Amino acid sequence: MNNSDLLPFSDIFSSTFLVGNVGAPFVIGLAVGYFAKKMLKTVLFIAGAAIVVLFVAEYYGITSVNDIHLQNAASAATDAAKNSGSFLISRLSHITARGVSAVGGFYFGFKMG
Repeated sequence: MNNSDLLPFSDIFSSTFLVGNVGAPFVIGLAVGYFAKKMLKTVLFIAGAAIVVLFVAEYYGITSVNDIHLQNAASAATDAAKNSGSFLISRLSHITARGVSAVGGFYFGFKMG
């Protein structure tokens, strides 16, 4: 058997294999993780601003803030963030056969963001 009989992806250290199966999925995961972190920061900034406005309005007697409802809303938002994070991880794991490079890229991008 000679080298021409081997499949093109049989050499796991070839640039074709690495770019297609490790490099590109890693970059996709990196982009998704970076975006997710930036969006999380943006949402937290807007939510924090809204809560501060509610506290100021309560101070001036415009409205009343119920602490239990505020905590329930925060719990619901936290659950939604967990579900979307696990959805993204699950989706990225289907990009390659093992999904390791895309998920690794997601974690690295999330850490960078």
